Amino acid sequence: MRYVELRRHTDNDGDRLTPRGVADAEAIGGRLRPPYAAFVSTGAVRCTEMLKILRAAADQDEVPIADAIGLRSSVEDRWRYAAKTAGKGADVEAIREVDPELVERESWLLGTALRQVVDALPEGGRALVVGHSPTNEAAVLGLTGRAMPPLGKGEGILLIQDSGSYRIEPLT
Repeated sequence: MRYVELRRHTDNDGDRLTPRGVADAEAIGGRLRPPYAAFVSTGAVRCTEMLKILRAAADQDEVPIADAIGLRSSVEDRWRYAAKTAGKGADVEAIREVDPELVERESWLLGTALRQVVDALPEGGRALVVGHSPTNEAAVLGLTGRAMPPLGKGEGILLIQDSGSYRIEPLT
């Protein structure tokens, strides 16, 4: 089995965590389940900042933070427009109704990148990945074929790969 804790970054202003975002990340750090074989960011500063806080809380500063650029969409403005059009709190299925081509293509791309993170883990290994919403949800859709509810800031899921199949559990 392999495990990926997939979280949305905490509160931000632009591409930086706010003081509240830092405090929320520190609180999440107290609930982690180390050890981690990998810490993975989308490459956005706010995600990397959060991972640095979480990595320190896990007492694993020796493990580098990897950028999985494939977990960050190259069409973020299109996602923002589709999500806004779908309405506040829309899930990927509602966004798919607004822009089906976006969700289909991006879910495949993001799911492929998430699969690469899982496949790189040793048996029994655990990764902590910090990304964005709704692209985290699109990655899970692309990997598992199942839609999940939108993640609030700092929220996450535990993705478990077992014998080639995947299941999702909530994280606190």
